[in-house]
Amino acid sequence: MAGEVGAPKAGGTLAREMGLLGLVATGVCSMVGAGINVIPIMVQRNVPGIGPNVTAAFALAMIPAVLAALSYAAMASAMPRAGGSYVYASRSLHPYLGLVASFSQWLGLSFAMGVVAYVLVPFVRDIAASIGLSDASALMERGPVRLPLALIFLWSSTFLNLVGIKTYERAMIVLMLLGLLGGAIVIATGFAYDQGDFLAAVAARDGVQVTLVASETLPLAGLLAAVAILFSSFIGFDSIAQTGSEARNPNVTLPLATGISILSVGAFYLLFTAAVYHAVPWYFIAERAVTSDLTAPGLLGYLLAPAWTAAIVGFSSVALFNSLPGMMLAVSRLMFAWAEDGIFFRSVSRIHPRWRTPHMAILVSSFTASAGIFGCHFAGDFFLGVDVLVIGMLVNFTLVCLSVVVLARRNPALAAGLRVMKPRWAQVVFGGAGAILLGVLLAAQIAKDLSAAAAAWYYRSTWVYLLAVGAVSLLFLIRWKGLRRAGVDLESLYSTLPPE
Repeated sequence: MAGEVGAPKAGGTLAREMGLLGLVATGVCSMVGAGINVIPIMVQRNVPGIGPNVTAAFALAMIPAVLAALSYAAMASAMPRAGGSYVYASRSLHPYLGLVASFSQWLGLSFAMGVVAYVLVPFVRDIAASIGLSDASALMERGPVRLPLALIFLWSSTFLNLVGIKTYERAMIVLMLLGLLGGAIVIATGFAYDQGDFLAAVAARDGVQVTLVASETLPLAGLLAAVAILFSSFIGFDSIAQTGSEARNPNVTLPLATGISILSVGAFYLLFTAAVYHAVPWYFIAERAVTSDLTAPGLLGYLLAPAWTAAIVGFSSVALFNSLPGMMLAVSRLMFAWAEDGIFFRSVSRIHPRWRTPHMAILVSSFTASAGIFGCHFAGDFFLGVDVLVIGMLVNFTLVCLSVVVLARRNPALAAGLRVMKPRWAQVVFGGAGAILLGVLLAAQIAKDLSAAAAAWYYRSTWVYLLAVGAVSLLFLIRWKGLRRAGVDLESLYSTLPPE
């Protein structure tokens, strides 16, 4: 094993060919998907009582998201390598905490890919319904059809990741533009109509009179739970950090792309959510979300002609699919970085000789995400995957913020490379504030999960997460002891960056 760690990679090195626009597209596409078309709607199911406060909760979720993004930008400027959060935390806190942070991210994103692929099918269902294909639309609600379609969507993103970073970059730029165009149409539609128009359309189409429901005061615990859920919509920017070994001029482009992505998407989210709730009464969404998987474009279909409905649902389907390639890139590079350091199976760090992508890590990640699709289906509620994602990402971001705080003390040589938050006071203030806020959201999410009704323990995301972390901790212990027995200088290994 000693010979494995730091050995030349089979197939050569990753291709450093990603430009700034491709990095921004990776961040934007990873965020603008389920985070905008599904989560702000279905949060009415997951946090009963959120009512008309979704847009306000989204604005609050931006605060810890910006602090986390700032921490990521700082660490990326000093440690531009594949593996992102794993490299940051393992070189700042401790190798085990680096694994916990990155595994939390890996687990959350793996579940998220399953969720996204699974909820893509209702978008296709809505397209079929809007153009009069009612039989096909109904068919997509059935498991034998919905499961294969979800798997096709997932493995399409796998192929896009396998065939080279330049092909991936070109595709992501096009997908980003299409997704933003669809979102712009939804925003224009939402502000062009009001709730009276919507209720009249529901009465005309469904013959149903919707009764006004007064909103209740949302308790602090409920607000924090909603903020934690909506915070998950911002997780995509961390995919940018995973391209640290494939971005050109990474010390500059990685932080810049992170800032552009988080600020532009944050503004886009607020406009989008405000537009949807301007046109659609929250109490209509809250009632229907209990029994159906709703999407923002599907709801606005009440107000539009079938052709326009099919168009916006089609664009939104593209936006939802967009998040899959970026998340696949992220989880595969995490596994690649673990294997490089020897705490995971070395074969996973293999690089394809032609495409120069970590093909083994991509394939393993794809099988894991496929399991997430089956989990969503058999659990009967995709929010189990969302809740695991939220817990995992909150743990990950909290540890990355803490890494910023302690980097200068634990590893001054790497801290000297910081180009973002260079003053020590900024590292302590902003990194510390991010860790505190994210810790509060994590506590609120766990409290909500443990207090909610559940048919069995394995329907609670907290226990699913802890079980997974326990399993990977055991693997870490075995590999760590193996590295020691093999004579690997672990102090030297974890005080420097992985090789290019």
